[in-house]
Amino acid sequence: MVRLPLTPAEVERGQRLGALLRRARGDRSMLEVALDARVSPETLRKIETGRVATPAFPTVAAIADVLGLSLDAVWAEVTQAEPGAQGTGARERAPERLAS
Repeated sequence: MVRLPLTPAEVERGQRLGALLRRARGDRSMLEVALDARVSPETLRKIETGRVATPAFPTVAAIADVLGLSLDAVWAEVTQAEPGAQGTGARERAPERLAS
C-alpha cells in the first residue's frame, strides 16, 4: 500500500497532538503510559515527537483515556490553529463521530 505524503497541516496537527500528550503525561514515564494504554512505548514516542502525525483513532483514544483527556479537548487542541477548522468540512464532522 502506498501512503500519500502528509500535508503541512497534517504534520502541524501531529506536532500539536504530540505536544499535548507530552504535557498531559507530565512526570509519568512514557513506558507507564504506553503500557496502561496498551500501545508500544515506541508508538507513544513516535506520536509525541510528531513522527506519526496521523495515528489511528483507537490509539489516540486509548492514550487520551489513560491521561485523563477528553477526546473533545484533544480535538479542540489539535485543530485550534487550522485555517477553516470552524467551517463545514470533514474536520468539523469528526467530533460528532467521537461523541457517538
